[in-house]
Amino acid sequence: MKTILLIEDDDAIRENTAELLELAGFGVHTAENGQLGVAQALATRPDLVICDIMMPVLDGYGVLQIFNQNAQLAGVPFIFLTAKTERTDLRRGMELGADDYLTKPFDKAELLSAIAGRLHRFQHLKPEYDLQQGGLGEFLDDARVVGNLSSLSADRKVHAIRRKQNIYLEGDEPTRVYFVKAGRVKTLKSNDSGKELITGSYGPGEFFGYLPLLQHTAHHDSAVATDDSELVYIPKDDFTQLLLRNPEVGQQFIRLLAGRVSERETQLLAMAYSSIRRRVADTLLQLHAQAGPDAHIHFTREDLAAMVGTAPESLIRTLSEFKADGLVELLPKSIRVLQPDKLRQARW
Repeated sequence: MKTILLIEDDDAIRENTAELLELAGFGVHTAENGQLGVAQALATRPDLVICDIMMPVLDGYGVLQIFNQNAQLAGVPFIFLTAKTERTDLRRGMELGADDYLTKPFDKAELLSAIAGRLHRFQHLKPEYDLQQGGLGEFLDDARVVGNLSSLSADRKVHAIRRKQNIYLEGDEPTRVYFVKAGRVKTLKSNDSGKELITGSYGPGEFFGYLPLLQHTAHHDSAVATDDSELVYIPKDDFTQLLLRNPEVGQQFIRLLAGRVSERETQLLAMAYSSIRRRVADTLLQLHAQAGPDAHIHFTREDLAAMVGTAPESLIRTLSEFKADGLVELLPKSIRVLQPDKLRQARW
């Protein structure tokens, strides 16, 4: 049962609305002013808040500010009740982070529709996302609904990045998160001799560069455009506010980061103990899953070698073996996996 906190100083409105919500199957807690409402929320975190704006002791704006600043309460869906319809009142509430407005008097259908809409926003995220099977993109799609991630990239300047252009370098201080609108970007590390290891690859619809912002560290690797690309820059403060205001999104980022660490460990173990044949097959299967059935994998042989952790000559020899077995199609600037199931079996 979802619990709703109703904060309203008018006795008749509070009692009638509470009765309506209980009849609709919600658990209801009530408070007659903002101060009591905050205390009630701290005692029992609600699933949603319905709050009047004009109240004694502490008004609705003050309540919402406290919710935003309190880690225990941040991210709770918040609906304002108001008898005023002045545009300035609406704008101020939305700037503070209100999810919706209801103007008094309202009817039952309006109230229940607003509640359903706000609660539905927060039911998209799943307990787990499989990073090996495109889970990062799936999570971001869901997070756009829950945390309004799409608004972060809306109405922002698109930056054209040329192929092989550096986006940031290892050791740089992070100032933003990057969203790939078009093209592809790789992240990489180089050893003292200049040999590269590709640590990630990002295509349209994906975010990158957020890990150092969460860790408050410099970039651990460098980012370079693999193709001519279009990127949207999301300022550090905007991205941080998203995570603070939406605990569900923040929790999923933690899970994703844990998955990234696990993925990196698997990559390093494979380089240490797996055969060249298996490493090349695993890399091709991973890229094939990202690209989709019948899609071509657009990576240079040098980049693939850096991703696998081997010399280009060893990669080319292994690819030729897979081609001879009819598992892949080799083109001058791309590769297509023809039989993924047999390629998976051929790793051994």
